Amino acid sequence: MSVVRTVVLPVLRLVVWTVIAVPLLVLAFRGGSGAAAPVSGGAPPVDLTSPVVPVARGTVANTVTVQGTVVADATVPVKATKAGTVRRVLVEPGDVVAQGDGVLEVRWEEEREPVAGTDADGNPTSTPRAPLVRTATVPAPTGGTVTAVDVLVDQVVAVGDRVAGISSGSLSVTATLGQDDQFRLLAPPSTAQVEVQGGPAPFTCSDLTLGAPAATDDAGDDQGGAPVDPAAGGGTGQGGTTARCRVPAGTTVFPGMAATVVVDAGVAEDVLVVPVTAVQGSVQQGSVWVVGADGAQEQRAVVLGLTDGDQIEVREGLAEGDSVLAFVPVPDDTVESPGMAGPFG
Repeated sequence: MSVVRTVVLPVLRLVVWTVIAVPLLVLAFRGGSGAAAPVSGGAPPVDLTSPVVPVARGTVANTVTVQGTVVADATVPVKATKAGTVRRVLVEPGDVVAQGDGVLEVRWEEEREPVAGTDADGNPTSTPRAPLVRTATVPAPTGGTVTAVDVLVDQVVAVGDRVAGISSGSLSVTATLGQDDQFRLLAPPSTAQVEVQGGPAPFTCSDLTLGAPAATDDAGDDQGGAPVDPAAGGGTGQGGTTARCRVPAGTTVFPGMAATVVVDAGVAEDVLVVPVTAVQGSVQQGSVWVVGADGAQEQRAVVLGLTDGDQIEVREGLAEGDSVLAFVPVPDDTVESPGMAGPFG
């Protein structure tokens, strides 16, 4: 029995494993059909060559859509137009005024030259005269509701001092523009289409302007002015370029409502277009890589026009039917290993 356990059983176990292993090896190297498997040369190579696209004609609609917010226009400050003493205040907070209505009166005195003469002996004399008292009315720069009166009777004011605040009650829509949006709106129109979620039908928003966020009046909300949302581009906080337009009177919207602003900045029809990915640069000037019939590549400067974010108009530098690389070539940024340099590398 010891011979069976030590010699016979191990030999039989080895024979069984050999019988199992041989078919597995055949399947692994020849496949299930029994035919000889081709010799593997590794993974197939990856083609990193940029595809080529033709220069064709198309239509480019430069329509920029951004998300904005309805905001109340800031309080308009009323500033003194003359230096002097407040003689009379003509309005109170809550009064409704029209543009040009008087807000207060300012009084000041003008010195006059003395009266020259002679006395009974013929000697020259100078008789002083009382100063000339003048008054002026400070007008309302805009129509609206008086939010605050900042001065008192007999208070001395200088030219430019704030004396009151007026809220026009008007609303605007503001939207922060991204960098790409700013480049696409180098020549913006004067209007935009606005849609307020859950509100009225889309309406035309007038007086469209682009620029830095509007600054709030110095007195700010302490004087009863309408609050301005810094996130929406108002206030004196830091922010990017904003688009701002005026909500037409009679449109039922309220401050804080979300809005979609659509700016139609032009359409170019039947023009030469290429994908934006094929151009290095996206405003006015750019470069493309033209592929010749022999496969040679040539970098060529082009003059650019409108873009819709997917394709861009090429005004000069290319002809219809030219072939260009669909993607701007990436320069070879391979860094030579320091360990491979030198005579002993």
